[in-house]
Amino acid sequence: MGQEFVINSTALEDKINQLLPSQGGAAAGVDLSASTMIIPIIDLTESAEGSNLRQDLQTASNINTTTVTTVNSTITVVNTTGYWKCDFTYLLNGLGANDAKLMVTDGITTTDVYRIQGTTAMPSAPISGEKQIIIRLRAGETLQLRSSATSVRVSCSATQIADINGNLTNL
Repeated sequence: MGQEFVINSTALEDKINQLLPSQGGAAAGVDLSASTMIIPIIDLTESAEGSNLRQDLQTASNINTTTVTTVNSTITVVNTTGYWKCDFTYLLNGLGANDAKLMVTDGITTTDVYRIQGTTAMPSAPISGEKQIIIRLRAGETLQLRSSATSVRVSCSATQIADINGNLTNL
């Protein structure tokens, strides 16, 4: 049998009231206590199960992967909530302050997730590259791809790897 200890701490009681309001915190007549007895807690929810599948396999492209390519326009890649693995590729040809962007927008605010921009001092040789990014889309948000000129080609392959609650979808 473990030993019981009474804890008298206003700061700790206030923190419990803040973090666990449904428990009533340390209400009047209820003392906080601690014990040296070990009590195992087993979490049987799906999120606790984890996976035996390697991480790289969990993010593999599959039949549900969406791939879009554009030149001189902005297009929607996906608008479904969740966590997405995005393989972003770009090719900038010629001179100019043109850019290639991967963006998240809610219709009012747009945030550049990744941007590559050329300059007027760029060499005439094409500049290309790729970037893999994990993006979270919340309700009302859209992942977009933008090419600012006919000399800029961008592509994005997006694979959903988890729903908005973090449950893996690609198992």
